[in-house]
Amino acid sequence: MLDTVAIRRIRTAARRFAGANEGNIAILFGIAVIPIIGFVGAAVDYTRANSARSSMQAALDSTALMLAKDLTEGTINTSQIPTKAEAYFKALYTNQEAKSVTINASYTQNSGNGSTILVNGSGAIDTGFMRVAGFPTLGFNTSSTSAWGNVRMRVAMALDVTGSMRDDGKMPAMQAAAKSLIDQLSKLAKNNGDMYISIIPFAKDVNLGTSFKDESWIDWDLWSDQNPTWGTCSQATKTSKSSCLDAGKIWTPDKTKWTGCVTDRTQDFDTKNTPPTSSNAPTMVVAEEYVTKRWDGTINEQYCKSSNDPYMPPIMPLSYDWTALKTLIDNLQPTGNTNQGIGMAWAWLTLGVGVPPFNAPAKDTANYAYKDAIVLLSDGLNTQNRWYSNASQIDARQAILCANAKAAPHNITIYTVQVDTGGDGESAVLKGCASSSDKFYRITNASQTLSVFNSIGQSLAKLRVAK
Repeated sequence: MLDTVAIRRIRTAARRFAGANEGNIAILFGIAVIPIIGFVGAAVDYTRANSARSSMQAALDSTALMLAKDLTEGTINTSQIPTKAEAYFKALYTNQEAKSVTINASYTQNSGNGSTILVNGSGAIDTGFMRVAGFPTLGFNTSSTSAWGNVRMRVAMALDVTGSMRDDGKMPAMQAAAKSLIDQLSKLAKNNGDMYISIIPFAKDVNLGTSFKDESWIDWDLWSDQNPTWGTCSQATKTSKSSCLDAGKIWTPDKTKWTGCVTDRTQDFDTKNTPPTSSNAPTMVVAEEYVTKRWDGTINEQYCKSSNDPYMPPIMPLSYDWTALKTLIDNLQPTGNTNQGIGMAWAWLTLGVGVPPFNAPAKDTANYAYKDAIVLLSDGLNTQNRWYSNASQIDARQAILCANAKAAPHNITIYTVQVDTGGDGESAVLKGCASSSDKFYRITNASQTLSVFNSIGQSLAKLRVAK
C-alpha cells in the first residue's frame, strides 16, 4: 500500500517537472548573457583604444607642425627630423594605457610645390574583456602630414606715425617691434618670393612718393586751389581757381611742389580695393595740400614735407629687401592726426596683384598656396580724415573697409594692435577690424609692443606651415 502511494507521488512529481516552464527566462538569460557581456566588454576596450588613438593623432599633428616650423626657420635640417620628431612626440603624448608605442617621421622634397613631412604612429592597449575571447591586446595606428614651403605669404604693416606716438616711448618701441617682426618673417623664407612685406606709415594721410605725379589716376582738385601755376591769370583773378577759370584764364596745378602725400580716395572707393579704370581713375587718390605756396609767396608747410626735412617716408611696396624695410622703419617720425582707415586701405592696396600704383607681383598659384595678412597698429582713436572730424563717422567707414578686406574672395587675415597708454579704453573699431578676437591686442605700456609683435610673428608662422 505504501509502495503504491509512494509510486503515485513520484509519478505526479515527474509529470509536474516535465510540464514546468517557470525557469525558462532565467535559463535563456543565462545562455544569452555570455555574448552580451562580450559585446559590452568589446565596446569598452574599443573605446579605450580609440581614446589612445585620438590622443596620438593630436600629438602627431602638433609634432608635424612643429617640425615644419623648425625646418622653415632653419633651426633643424632634414637629417634631424626623426630625432626631433621623437622628442616632440614623447613630450606631447601622455596616454597612460598605450603600450608598444612607435613613431617614425619622413621628409619628402616635392618638385615646385614645397615639401611634406609625414609622421606615422602606432601602439596598442591591453584588453580587459576581449582577453577572454583570445585578444589580449588591441592595436591602433594613425598619421599626420604637414606641408612645408608650399605656402607663400604677403604681409602689409600699417604703422601709426601720428604726433602722439612721440609720447611714452611708443615710437621707439614700435620701431623695435616692427623690425623684430621682419626678422621673424624673413626666416620663414627659403627662396626669394616666399615672403613679401610692405610698410605703410600713416597719419591723417599717407605718402606715395613723388614719382606718381603725372599719373592720370591722381585727382588734383584739392591741391590746385593752393598750389597753382598761375598761367595767364591776372592779379585780380588770383584769389581762387574758380574765379580764374570764370575769367577764361589758365589755371594749372604746380606739381613740382607736391611731396607725395595723398588723402582718402573719393567715397565709396575709400572702402574698396578697386583698381582705377577709365571711369573711376581720378578717384584713386587725391593730392593733399602740403607744402603750399600762395600767390603772394606765403609758405604753409605741414607734416608731409620734402625729403630734405623731417617727413613721413613714402610707402614701401611689397619687398624682400629686409635691410631696406628696416631702414624705412628707423626713419619714421611722429606727426599729424589719426586716420586708421587710410593706413588700412593702403595696406590692402599694396597686396593687390596688378593693382596700381604698386602692382604687387603675380602669384604662382599653380605651385603655391598664398596667404595675405595685414598688421595694423595705432596708438589712438580716429580723429580726422578727408571728410570728418568725428570719430564715430570715421570708424563707420573703417568698419566697412575691414569687413570687405576679410570677406571672400580676399580673405585677408587682419591683426590689430591698440597701444593705449593714455587710457582711451578698448577701441571697438580696431577690435572689430581684426579677423578674430585673438588677433586683436590692446596694450597699456609701450614695452609690451615687442611681445605682441612676436606673438603675431608666431601666428603668421603657423599660417605658413599649416596642414
